[in-house]
Amino acid sequence: MFVVGLTGGIGSGKSTVTRCFQNFGVCTVDADDLSREVVQPGSKALDEVARHFGSKILQKNGTLDRSQLRQIVFTNPTEKAWLEGLLHPLIADLIQIRLTACGSAYCLLASPLLLETDQHKFVDRVLVVDVSEETQFTRTFNRDGGDPMTIRAIIASQTERNMRLRRADDILINERSEAALKREVTDLHNQYLKLAVIDE
Repeated sequence: MFVVGLTGGIGSGKSTVTRCFQNFGVCTVDADDLSREVVQPGSKALDEVARHFGSKILQKNGTLDRSQLRQIVFTNPTEKAWLEGLLHPLIADLIQIRLTACGSAYCLLASPLLLETDQHKFVDRVLVVDVSEETQFTRTFNRDGGDPMTIRAIIASQTERNMRLRRADDILINERSEAALKREVTDLHNQYLKLAVIDE
């Protein structure tokens, strides 16, 4: 299976780009979705998180209060490292299972932490969705609200923009019109179809 890894900083528009590829019938594995799956109510991981951070980290319905957790870990490197040590191996195992089950000509692994973790080892090619840091902040704040300091901390915690771009095989600038974005995705899709055939 030829796998394209799609990544970019928070607020770069990874989800929008992912949907464009899905419209072509491309099987997609979304690491963000899997990060929610591993901490569903009743999971061992969620029990561990609640024991570590206290029951206050859970909402009334028993689900993880992701907003509160985000504020804790992105202002405390030690807590962030503990959480990643728990969740990243579980997410990696699920990624492997889901990629194996993909049935399209090539598969897309969408992950904000593709280059920060070992997830890049699952992919044959890296596509970076790129925007300025100011656009990242504005889009994230408009979408999620929350504490501006936390948003800045998240941006700072991710791979530095220039380093991300240096590791890219393909770069998609997402500061233009939706029509321009769709044209670029179409070109990339056609390119990946050819590479997938060569890879067989």
